[in-house]
Amino acid sequence: MKAGNPSTARAVTHGRAAMTWHRMRLTFADIGFGIVFWALACGVAHAQTATSADSRRSGLDFMSSSTQAMQRDDTQNPGMLWVKDGEALWLRKAGQSDKACVTCHAAAASSMRGVAARYPAMEELTQRPVALSQRINLCRQNHQQAQALPYESQDLLSLESYVAYQSRGMPVTPSVDARLEPFVKRGQQLYSMRLGQLNLSCAQCHDQLAGQRLGSSPIPQAHPTGYPVYRLEWQGLGSLQRRLRNCMTGVRAEPYAYGAQEMVELELYLATRAKGMPLEAPGVRP
Repeated sequence: MKAGNPSTARAVTHGRAAMTWHRMRLTFADIGFGIVFWALACGVAHAQTATSADSRRSGLDFMSSSTQAMQRDDTQNPGMLWVKDGEALWLRKAGQSDKACVTCHAAAASSMRGVAARYPAMEELTQRPVALSQRINLCRQNHQQAQALPYESQDLLSLESYVAYQSRGMPVTPSVDARLEPFVKRGQQLYSMRLGQLNLSCAQCHDQLAGQRLGSSPIPQAHPTGYPVYRLEWQGLGSLQRRLRNCMTGVRAEPYAYGAQEMVELELYLATRAKGMPLEAPGVRP
């Protein structure tokens, strides 16, 4: 066999070496790309986890330490005076039926446990949602045959705070009734709708500016976990609807009437925002 050309052999050897190095470079590149892709994927996953973490905060978290201490200590919380009055009203007979709330519902500590966490809820007769205060009045009218208590009256706020107190510490649990969906959507639209001469919406303050201050007051995230609430400004207890009306007059808008459908829809939407957050009633605010 004739010996091959040495230069040709060197060229073949060099070509094989180059091909091997090229393959190694591809392999290293694939590994490097895989590492980078894995790192990016982990980064995205971490970002998604951080984004999905519950960043909601109770209005209490925005308050001063002295206000927080006042709410957490029942001996200092002024709202407990209304809870005690509500307990007395729960046991008192009223109306032509001469029945008390306890006559039908027994002890509130057991029968009302978790009830406030589910309101507003659907009223079967009207096929519309009602707030807890409205449910109390419906019971008075239909079962006690008594007159409805006026909105923001001492007795209605006392009964509402007493019922709400039974659910303290329980998570807000909005009804999953499909019939409520259109009302929730309308509440969301109202929350995002600009109002008044200042042309502001609830969302602009409580979503975009939460944590900042409006005058001397902190702006919370609009989670109604402490209502009925005692406000130092009011020197008394008030409902969520009273607070909503305050906000409306604050932006120089005509507030909805107490008990108006718009008010209930707003309450319903706010309850869905606070789903899973613990109730704190009666709350304390500046």
